[in-house]
Amino acid sequence: MPENKNMIRTTGRRKDRGRECPTATGAGNITVNDRSLETYFPRDTSRMRILEPFELTETAGQYDIIVSVRGGGSSAQADAVVMRSRAHW
Repeated sequence: MPENKNMIRTTGRRKDRGRECPTATGAGNITVNDRSLETYFPRDTSRMRILEPFELTETAGQYDIIVSVRGGGSSAQADAVVMRSRAHW
């Protein structure tokens, strides 16, 4: 992970829970619960949902994101990753 000087911290909230999502300029690596995006979300549709905002804003491959999610199903967690990482777009 790059030094803190280039890091952006965002927080996603749903109801009464909130979690930070450290974001830094980088190579586009996304880590979910200490696992790679491909490992944590094996379904193509979940990964496409997460990467869609980057494609739309033409920022794909420009940020490294580390996010922690819990509860709900795989689809709900994918939506949570999108919500938590979009604050800097």
